[in-house]
Amino acid sequence: MSFSASVLTLYPEMFPGALGVSLAGRALEAGTWSLETIQIRDFATDRHRTVDDTPAGGGAGMVMRADVLAKAIDHSSPPGDPRPRLLMSPRGKPLTQVRVRELAAGPGVVIVCGRFEGVDQRVIDARGLEEVSVGDFILSGGEPAALVLLDAVVRLLPGVMGNTVSGDEESFENGLLEHPHYTRPQEFEGRQIPEVLTSGNHQKIAVWRRAESERLTKERRPDLLAAQPLVK
Repeated sequence: MSFSASVLTLYPEMFPGALGVSLAGRALEAGTWSLETIQIRDFATDRHRTVDDTPAGGGAGMVMRADVLAKAIDHSSPPGDPRPRLLMSPRGKPLTQVRVRELAAGPGVVIVCGRFEGVDQRVIDARGLEEVSVGDFILSGGEPAALVLLDAVVRLLPGVMGNTVSGDEESFENGLLEHPHYTRPQEFEGRQIPEVLTSGNHQKIAVWRRAESERLTKERRPDLLAAQPLVK
């Protein structure tokens, strides 16, 4: 059974986008995963296909209506659908590699792409939407965030990466940032490949890589390093 993604959006033309090329695109063509886009406006009931309204209590912007969005969710994810329902939201829980692996091990995802000022809280509660954030910044809508999430997940599906081991030592897989990489030529503008990497001593290479990962993490993401055992 392939991984099935359903994306609820006001801009279905944004998909598959970058997901239609490279690893994700080849996997999509091969049927390793499938992508369905649902136009939220199709579930509006008025002649203007209205999906938003002014915020209760006043304030700037517009809010996505609970009734319209609920119909779209129920259409794409009927009772018994085992896929988690995600809402891409800057106030959501930060997306981590652990969560990405959990999603990749499942049957798929239903992703709601928010727009405007936000989504009526009642539909979030009533349909059990899991709010997910891809970073501490604001996008024009949930579509770019959905593309990021799907790219992170799809690359972990069986058969998508040619060498599955290549994903095991990447940043965040072991709680650290990834170590530096080098390849030929041996010298570039006076800079040499670190001698240990050409020594053939795999134990020393492993120790060097771990130490470099810890160094980079300490410099750039000390919050990650705090939970890691240090190399003696």
